[in-house]
Amino acid sequence: MFACSTLPVLWVLLLHPDIPLRSCQPTSSWCWSPTMAVPSVDLTKEMALCLRFLLLLLMAANGLCQEEVCSKSVIHSCDDCIRSGPYCAWCNQLNFTKPGEQEAVRCDTQAKLTKRGCKREEIISPMNNQRVVKDEPLSTSFNKHSRVEPVQLSPQQIRLNLRPGLPTTFTVSFKRVNGYPVDLYYLMDLSYSMKDDLEFVKNLGQDLFAALNEITEFAQIGFGAFVDKTVLPYTNTNKEKLLKPCDDDYQQCQAAFGYRHVLSLTSREEDFKNKVKEQFISGNLDSPEGSLDAMMQAAVCGEKIGWRNSSTRLIVLTTDAGFHMAGDGKLAGILEPNDERCHMENNVYTKSSDMDYPSVGQLAVQLEKNNIQPIFAVTANVERVFQQLSQMIPKSEVGVLSSDSKNVVNLIKNAYNRLSSKVTLTHDNLPDNVRVVYTPNCDHPIREGESRGVCDNVQVGKEISFDVTVTVDSCMKDKSFTIRPLGIKDTLTVTLSTNCECRCKDPDTISHPHCNNKGQVSCGICSCSEGFIGQFCECSIGNKDERTLRASCQRDNGTECEGQGECVCGRCECHNTESGSSYHGKFCECDDEHCEVFGNQLCGGNGNCKCGKCECFKGYEGSACQCKVSEEACRTLNDSVCFNRGLCKCNRCECKAGYQQPRCQTCIGCADPCLTKLNCIECLGFESGPFKKNCSVACGGSISHVMVDQFSIEQKKCNQKDTEGCWMKFNLEQLVGEDNYRAEILKKRECPEPPSVLAIIGGSIASVALIGILLLMLIKLLLYMKDLKEFKKFENEKKKAKWAKADNPLFNKATTTVENPLFSGE
Repeated sequence: MFACSTLPVLWVLLLHPDIPLRSCQPTSSWCWSPTMAVPSVDLTKEMALCLRFLLLLLMAANGLCQEEVCSKSVIHSCDDCIRSGPYCAWCNQLNFTKPGEQEAVRCDTQAKLTKRGCKREEIISPMNNQRVVKDEPLSTSFNKHSRVEPVQLSPQQIRLNLRPGLPTTFTVSFKRVNGYPVDLYYLMDLSYSMKDDLEFVKNLGQDLFAALNEITEFAQIGFGAFVDKTVLPYTNTNKEKLLKPCDDDYQQCQAAFGYRHVLSLTSREEDFKNKVKEQFISGNLDSPEGSLDAMMQAAVCGEKIGWRNSSTRLIVLTTDAGFHMAGDGKLAGILEPNDERCHMENNVYTKSSDMDYPSVGQLAVQLEKNNIQPIFAVTANVERVFQQLSQMIPKSEVGVLSSDSKNVVNLIKNAYNRLSSKVTLTHDNLPDNVRVVYTPNCDHPIREGESRGVCDNVQVGKEISFDVTVTVDSCMKDKSFTIRPLGIKDTLTVTLSTNCECRCKDPDTISHPHCNNKGQVSCGICSCSEGFIGQFCECSIGNKDERTLRASCQRDNGTECEGQGECVCGRCECHNTESGSSYHGKFCECDDEHCEVFGNQLCGGNGNCKCGKCECFKGYEGSACQCKVSEEACRTLNDSVCFNRGLCKCNRCECKAGYQQPRCQTCIGCADPCLTKLNCIECLGFESGPFKKNCSVACGGSISHVMVDQFSIEQKKCNQKDTEGCWMKFNLEQLVGEDNYRAEILKKRECPEPPSVLAIIGGSIASVALIGILLLMLIKLLLYMKDLKEFKKFENEKKKAKWAKADNPLFNKATTTVENPLFSGE
């Protein structure tokens, strides 16, 4: 089942049976186009034509075709119309609109404009246009002596002039050139754990060149080595360890380094063999290595590495450890981010200790920009890590090394075959509001989203193609973007512009009779001279400006004439509705067709629609005149209507605030009548309280203490205090009505005895005296506590004193002592 937008597209299929059905893809705008995806089936022209007729009959029988839609917004000109949608067209025909009719009716789909009487030659609807600027034929094989570079992608330049929202499709062809040159840069981890691998690589040159010669006779090989940044905590910075980071029992060990370029790309096998033999193992502290640092420099230092312009560029990274990436440099105090530039002097990366590692995203961008395809030849312990890295770097492969790297040649051959046979077509940064969808036309397509087209198992010399569908969503001036196969130098430059303006063939005269000789015709409508306005420049604005006249046609600064009329000389001339009647009102705000519907009839067939509201016939009511006038369903037990607390509409009570359906009997949220009627009970029963002077006026309408013969809805017993503090007991009966009660006072009030004056006075004096005595005792207690505290402090200081034992220097002992011989001592 297919949804369709126009029959003309089907006619294209019917008239062009040579269009292969297998090259089709679905788009958001077309029901069936030469780019709609269907199973790849080889059909003869007769079979294809038959299938197309069957499709047409099927769609017509099932009513699947839908009309094109023009979603019009505010339309004032042909340009506004063209920008409104891909299927909007403009009628340039004079006298197409009726007097007072908005010029916006000129904007619609071609089918609707034709139906309204617009001639086909007067319909303006810009279409997409594409022009191939450069289209060199695809090359078959690589010619070393030719100055012309081989062509693997066609065309090379194309210019598109598109209508916003309307997609266009063109075909891009690709063919792998036989014998295309290969540049392979062997980037090796020379940390101590790779000692055995290095010994094998020293004898690898012959096998590696032999493997590449099976692919192409124009192969080059280079060599580079890396370890890690020569700072803590990655490398031991002890002077002796920097010079010789390996164990003592291994004498041939070179000084620690980050990345070193050893051999530029060369076709001489002997050069590769000699340079690699000069290499020795090195070492560092931690397990992750500076792999990304080395790959970044190998990618951006193209001249020093020796990458050729026309070649398949490969970096073979061999390691047995993981890798450091952006942010890890902070461990060594390195805060400067990687700038993605070449910093090679004397074949050594000079910024290794000053600049952070690159991020995976930075590396991926530079690899893609320089058409380099990495092959990660790693040991099994880090295979999973590099598999995850490969998912983030387009056109990369991962292979597992043996313990001594002896399988590296087969690994490289297999990885190269997978990379070269997988063709991925994608684009660089797109301009804003541009969408590109790729549909591969090959034997082994792979779906990796719409932003790229992928064909796998593409053999050398086999031509494949991709259908590229471009859609522009808004108007723009010349913009461009590049389409390229990943890892291939060839590119296609797409230049975009848009069809957002009408090119009408207007008469040259300034004063045209169609505009009452007071203006000129522009795309079928009048552009009035100064001092005149109106559909046909029939209004002279005099001292008023056009803005003032148009403002008088707007209600509350809204749309002019509510969008349902034309402002003519400051007054609204309303349009006709779809049924032939007309809008009316000062601002064309009314019509008699959009009232509420009941039973599939306007106003239920029991009233007339007036300005959006139903005016019911006699005996009917309701918003859609759907009810007969009756109060039968609203009657209560006492034969009242909704207990006199609401209105009966459509046989249903519409209760006043608080009262509940279905009969408005109970009230939720209403105040307690025992409290609201307290003052009335006091004045009616005991002639006291705030309503004492006008009790009959204030309470006569809502409460009565006389027995009346009315239906009682609810009874309530109350016990409340009046304004004099006396308890009143009374019963309230709620009667029919919104605020209607009958009260029954059960007995006299219960008032408390008045207080004894002497007791109050005596009690007051005693209380004052007691409070005074307590205050004096409290003050005395506080003074005592203070004195006690000071005394204890004095005692403590006294105990701490140390008295010195010394004679008074002013005291002299007696020189003569006289005793009484008769003194007995008693």
